[in-house]
Amino acid sequence: MPSTPKSPAPGASTRPALRRAGLGAVLAAAAVLAAAGPASAHVTVRPESYAEGATDGVLSFRVPDEEDTASTTEVRVFLPTDHPVLGVLVHPQDGWTAKVTTTELKTPVKTDDGTITEAASEITWTGGKIGVGQYEDFDVAFGQLPDDTGRLTFKTLQTYSDGKTVRWIEEAAAGADEPQNPAPVLELTPAAGDGASGAPYHPREEHGRHGTGRPRR
Repeated sequence: MPSTPKSPAPGASTRPALRRAGLGAVLAAAAVLAAAGPASAHVTVRPESYAEGATDGVLSFRVPDEEDTASTTEVRVFLPTDHPVLGVLVHPQDGWTAKVTTTELKTPVKTDDGTITEAASEITWTGGKIGVGQYEDFDVAFGQLPDDTGRLTFKTLQTYSDGKTVRWIEEAAAGADEPQNPAPVLELTPAAGDGASGAPYHPREEHGRHGTGRPRR
């Protein structure tokens, strides 16, 4: 009479399958993260929003290096002049030299200290290096944000040591997906009341800053 095969120990036959399933899930998750990594590694501005007309705050431009073999050697941020940011001050950055370019405003801005006829239109950082797999935060203080628009777009050019320049200048249309090379965008929300401002500005250092036309609060 043929012998009856022994039943496997509880869970013995399922362990290899579970291990294979677990490994598959890990690999799938890793693939998702790898696919999402490059897409999310673009130049951004922090915080993501401020109140309209906010005063004495700081904008931080985060610049990641997303090349495999080249370092970032130059960053150029263009500030809007149709809705100007007043009183721009650049924080000293170790290894980097900042140049602030100003331009005459088509529509002067009236402040408590008088009428402002020019404002910063471009900030260029050179001389430093952002290595592969690293990022740098470039802090820019402001005296006052505009109160006549809902958002500010800061088009940015990122140049690498191999000569490549990535143009972070694309703006997403309403309801559309994020473009491949989006420009940093700061949302401006309605002020809570008269005199409302964004986060208070606490400069780390005043030495070496550059500024133009900072309005009085």
